[in-house]
Amino acid sequence: MAAAAVVEASSGKDAIAEGLLDLLKPAIQQLDLHVHSVRESQVELREHIDSLATELCRINEHQKVALDLDPYVKKLLNARRRVVLVNNILQNAQERLRRLNHNVAKETARRKTMLEASGVFTSRSPSKP
Repeated sequence: MAAAAVVEASSGKDAIAEGLLDLLKPAIQQLDLHVHSVRESQVELREHIDSLATELCRINEHQKVALDLDPYVKKLLNARRRVVLVNNILQNAQERLRRLNHNVAKETARRKTMLEASGVFTSRSPSKP
């Protein structure tokens, strides 16, 4: 009788843990997708900044009137540097999310295997006192 109470208490904890894991997994996957799309946008923005800086340098070289575009080029390069920094931060966060998602999936599989091995998923007859 005490063994049945221990099994039911541990299966209750396992059910709660599994429920939490099932709750977290979609949120982590959605967050991972959003981080991935932001990273793609960051790469595209960095490419546009590079091409704009190159174009400004080319215009500056071909101008007969002495326009000083260097401050604008420097601002663009500074913006590019910040975009690269944000991209690196996002990349690190996405890698952590992937590891967390992998750990959640692994833990879910481990708990299901453990529950199946203990016979919790099999049909049980109500215990009689």
